[in-house]
Amino acid sequence: LRTADFAELTPAEAREAAAMLAALKPRLPLRPSRRYRVGRRGTRLAARPMLRRSLGAGAEAVVFRFWQRRTRERPIVLVCDISGSMERYSRFLLRFAHALSRSGAPVDVFVFGTRLTRITRELRVRDPDAALQRVAVKVVDWSGGTRIGASLHELNRRWVRRTVRSGAVVIVVSDGWERDDPAQLAREMATLSRSCHRLIWLDPLAGRPGFKPATQGLLAALPYVDDFLPCASVASLAALAERFVRPFNRTPRPTDP
Repeated sequence: LRTADFAELTPAEAREAAAMLAALKPRLPLRPSRRYRVGRRGTRLAARPMLRRSLGAGAEAVVFRFWQRRTRERPIVLVCDISGSMERYSRFLLRFAHALSRSGAPVDVFVFGTRLTRITRELRVRDPDAALQRVAVKVVDWSGGTRIGASLHELNRRWVRRTVRSGAVVIVVSDGWERDDPAQLAREMATLSRSCHRLIWLDPLAGRPGFKPATQGLLAALPYVDDFLPCASVASLAALAERFVRPFNRTPRPTDP
């Protein structure tokens, strides 16, 4: 069941998959803090803490201690397509978003069909079913058309300084079907890529045998993406967290279209 495509689950299997997603404990992406702590490994000797420890214990032998940089969770921004073409997947993906929101990391969640809606507050409810009910009340464009470029424009214009910041990991979830001009999507992806630490695109179709990006929206977006990954099963979403913690070096970005 962990590897089964969400679109092919029976109602009973869907309930079991939802429970699996609720139980996920994602490994969160970390970044160095400006603060330091004393540890057993490092390159900079922590001379004063070493001396205090030695004098306080009355020990003659010096126990070496080093300054280590603290780490903290990177902000995560999840932007999920809830249009008609994503209908079979979007509610499972929102359950994954709820698990992220409950993980303790600084998480902001948005959904879009023809407009962008922030649902961060709604997903803070502890019970996932109650959280999704609140989302359903707030969002008015379920299972309709798709305006990815316009939605990302709204994210960049209104929210990027408040939620994305330079250290954030941004996750866009969509199959790439775009109603508007894909050139706008390319421009907004270029802007978003410059604003964040890492830009991940999840497509539920990406894990299928022989899959090749074909939609105009996807082709416009991919040059600005750091990771392109599937998201059609519990296993694929659980594996996403492993990507968070891998060492990462940003690849050169193309110039704006």
